[in-house]
Amino acid sequence: MAVLGCTGSIGSQTLDVCRRHADRVRVVALSANVSTAALVRAAREFGARHVALADASRATDPVMSELPPTCEIGLGEEAVTELAELPDVDVVVNALVGFVGIHAGYAALKAGKSLAYANKESVVCGGDLLMPLASPGQLLPVDSEHSAIFQCLVGERSEDVSRLWLTCSGGPFFGLSRDELAEVTPERALAHPTWRMGSKITIDSATLMNKGLEVIEAHHLFQVPIDDIRVLVHRQSKIHSMVEFVDGVVKAQLGGSDMRAPIQYALSYPERWEASVRRVDWCGEPDFTFDEADERTFGCLALAKRAGREHGTLPCAMNAANEVANEAFRRGLCGFLDIERSVGAVMDAWDNEEVQSVEQLLEVDRRAREMARAQLGVAL
Repeated sequence: MAVLGCTGSIGSQTLDVCRRHADRVRVVALSANVSTAALVRAAREFGARHVALADASRATDPVMSELPPTCEIGLGEEAVTELAELPDVDVVVNALVGFVGIHAGYAALKAGKSLAYANKESVVCGGDLLMPLASPGQLLPVDSEHSAIFQCLVGERSEDVSRLWLTCSGGPFFGLSRDELAEVTPERALAHPTWRMGSKITIDSATLMNKGLEVIEAHHLFQVPIDDIRVLVHRQSKIHSMVEFVDGVVKAQLGGSDMRAPIQYALSYPERWEASVRRVDWCGEPDFTFDEADERTFGCLALAKRAGREHGTLPCAMNAANEVANEAFRRGLCGFLDIERSVGAVMDAWDNEEVQSVEQLLEVDRRAREMARAQLGVAL
């Protein structure tokens, strides 16, 4: 297997699963953006034969000389994509962050690899291109919510699905008013109540944009209309999502708040391996609660649903604007509600068209980022 983005949150937890099941998986390729020390440690531990460093300027870091002598080194984003096409790779774990991950996902599917992906932005932006390439069982979701739906659908007929319930922790600001949200800081937004994630996705969780992206992702993955995908706030994060069928029966997938469980299922499917996570003692768990997602207060969720309904290049433009605004907020260059404001402004001004190619989406991404920077008055 190849683990792309091996030093990030999902990538490092994927390597935890690989350690636990070293008799079942062999890591042959790894990539990182700038974290050279962690990349070298992983390459030495797993005996990787190929590594790629997206930021070529870090190739001169002294630690890179400690790579195993038999390890081939590639530099730049193209080298990361090339790992997904290697002949000795069967499974590609795409743990890259943001729209940039679409290149590797597209390459992996075209090369016939199994793709275990946490890079939801690639499906949000390019689902019209990626889904036709995927054979049944080839595209395996790593997100806990989509893994839950995937598991609930095993053995079921798609025509029997009535709607999907995407569960949501509500993030750190559940119950706050818009006036209160206007005052929150990046530090508070990064303090997620239940999940350990990277900084970008943690901010997206705080705005509920992450849940909006997941609605679009579920629409593509499971061929369910946007308005038949409901977001349900479940603060305990033990029910990871549910499927409701035409007869009113609901199937749910439950488990601890640990991403290693859905990662492992993506690697083991259609089998199940011995647990890599702590089992839940359900007798000792607190009562479960459920609430409606507040799209008026957290407008990014409503914006994402709108983009999904209108489809075309609008989801890509929305995602690009959000990535710019998310980073600006993390850097203290704009307020929390400015994320929603700038994304909405870009969407309102967008001239939508049908998706035709990856090259087209790259241009959409570039233009939308420029528009978002102009809206925010930042130079990122």
